[in-house]
Amino acid sequence: MTITQLQYVLAVAEYKNFTLAAEKSFVTQPTLSMQVQKLEDELDILIFDRGKKPITITEVGKKIVAQAKNIVAEAERIKDIVDQDKGFIGGDYTLGIIPTVMPTLLPMFLNAFIKKYPKVNLIIKEQSTQTMIKNILDGHLDAGIAATPLEIEFIKERPLYYEPFMGYVPKNHRLASEELLRTDQLDVSDILLLQDGHCFREGVINLCNAPQSLGGEQFKIESGSFETLVSLADEGMGMTLLPYLNTLNLEEDKRVNLKSFEKPSPAREISLIYHKSELKIQITEALREVISGIVRGAIAFQDVKIISPLGKK
Repeated sequence: MTITQLQYVLAVAEYKNFTLAAEKSFVTQPTLSMQVQKLEDELDILIFDRGKKPITITEVGKKIVAQAKNIVAEAERIKDIVDQDKGFIGGDYTLGIIPTVMPTLLPMFLNAFIKKYPKVNLIIKEQSTQTMIKNILDGHLDAGIAATPLEIEFIKERPLYYEPFMGYVPKNHRLASEELLRTDQLDVSDILLLQDGHCFREGVINLCNAPQSLGGEQFKIESGSFETLVSLADEGMGMTLLPYLNTLNLEEDKRVNLKSFEKPSPAREISLIYHKSELKIQITEALREVISGIVRGAIAFQDVKIISPLGKK
């Protein structure tokens, strides 16, 4: 039994197809198939049922796949230990970032991180929180940046910053005369929301104490863009809420419509999330240090109340 064989088993288990698993593992399909077959022969069991399309995992195969994940992760930890001992910060590092954070945060830290750690090959992917969690579990992401708390057993969360909610209230809105907004003034029926699947949407709904399942055509917006919400608000379709960093680049004529909340300001917690196995932790810590140092200068808010991104049960 070899680590390579276990890696091939994990690839087949994920892609349910020997050809695709071989492609993703950068080997030929016959090589991968032969190594999986050798492992099955050695163990005298079938890990995969090849008679079904797509390929399925047998009951004993499921147990082997679960154990293989642990073994492969621990094998990777050996190189990680050596890198840490040498103080080496480099190599491939794949980072997921949720869509409502990517456009504002990435330009702030990327250049500084690359200059400080030139030996790190940073691979960045925009992903939803749920996709990110699955990819961290499957080993396809080293870490992610997401709204927390997520309360997931195998995930560690390290807060990076707390980003207040800001109201975007056009002049014809019922709250336009308010100097500061209060959460009890909000009515989810006249707040323009992001489409389903965005954790910021769920945070706004939680802030308004509204049910997760909202009726009405006005909420079916086919855009994940804050710019679209601002434009709709300018057209008299309601108000919207924005993360603080998204307000910094608004045009001057739009900034007059921004309103802060009374303290403690409702805010979202943005964290670096990663597997509890802490593989490549030296790069994770370097990333956290760079991001925290930069964002600390952009967000001076302290008195905040964290709004959960979790959907209500």
